[in-house]
Amino acid sequence: MSDPQTPTSGAGAATSEAPVEATAAANATSAQAAGGGRSFLPKSTLLRHLVIVLICAVGAVVLLEITDPFTNSQLAQLSYYAIAAGGLTVLTGLNGQISLGHGALMAVGAYTTALFLQADEPLPLPLILLVSVVTATAVGALVGVAAARLHGPYLAGATLALAVGLPGLALYFQGTLGGDQGLRVRAPRAPESFESFIDTVSGNSATGTKWLAYVGAICLIITYFLLANLVRSRIGRTWRAVRDQEVAAELAGINLGAWRVLAFVVSAAAAGLAGGVLALVVRLAAPSGFTLVLSLSLLTAIVLGGLGSLLGALLGSALLVFLPPFVTDLGADMGLDNTEAAQLAPFVYGIVLIVAMIFAPAGFVGTVRMRWLTARAKRAAASRASARE
Repeated sequence: MSDPQTPTSGAGAATSEAPVEATAAANATSAQAAGGGRSFLPKSTLLRHLVIVLICAVGAVVLLEITDPFTNSQLAQLSYYAIAAGGLTVLTGLNGQISLGHGALMAVGAYTTALFLQADEPLPLPLILLVSVVTATAVGALVGVAAARLHGPYLAGATLALAVGLPGLALYFQGTLGGDQGLRVRAPRAPESFESFIDTVSGNSATGTKWLAYVGAICLIITYFLLANLVRSRIGRTWRAVRDQEVAAELAGINLGAWRVLAFVVSAAAAGLAGGVLALVVRLAAPSGFTLVLSLSLLTAIVLGGLGSLLGALLGSALLVFLPPFVTDLGADMGLDNTEAAQLAPFVYGIVLIVAMIFAPAGFVGTVRMRWLTARAKRAAASRASARE
């Protein structure tokens, strides 16, 4: 049986429906993107992504070395938002499942990391983060199996219950999870090899903030590399088939429930890693950090950036991190007091969201990509018409 393919007419036929338009634009294949011009990247998907990873790694080092400690902390914050948003955009944009419970899955990863770091001789940090991913994946599998037959608002309601109820377990198991105060996280010190690397690259001091920013950047790059290859694989094509044509996919022999559970598991794994990084950066795992607002913020980020697009998830996460402090500083410069300036940030963010939904219903990345593909198609049609004359 051949792999199911995404219908090529989906983007053009659904211009009246913003969610469909967003996912169709964001999921344009790499062949479509590269077909109209010369590309200097390898044709192999794996090699192309490895080259992009190398470029991103170099860019991350340069960015972290030329910025101040406060910006380093913001970039560390961006890393865990972007990791969670990347997993969520695979679930919602690629497979069509709406989840409002990813904040709870991040809490699982954060508390797992905090508990393991409390040991007198903790395990190596990569192993602790891996355990956090496995734990969140197991919880995600349970939720995914329970919600495999739910769709649309019913699935959103089920995951909403998860987001509201799961962080409350910290109050029930106060002795282990710390109750309202949560667990203090003892972030491990940077290894000597990292200090030598920083001294060789820039000569700057290898502070704890910079070390955690590098940890977040490494986790982000690895996560996006794995997700990007997954999206371009047979698994990604099957998820698109389940999202776009359920009946046709089922007639083709695809087990809809199993593939939906798999999408939820992959997304939960990303959320667990994001939670572990969050615990390291914030140095605290507490119920107040994993409220429903966190889950809604992640969903907003992928909608703004473009459903189904990893680049869109990154851009939407950047808005979550950098827009509020920028607006707050702007309000302070305008003469507002601290409280008024802080209240201005969510107001401006809401305006940005409304404007984006009106003028860029496919998200920033999806809208730009659709307009570029449309313009290229018009040029190709004009060139064929002139050739026939």
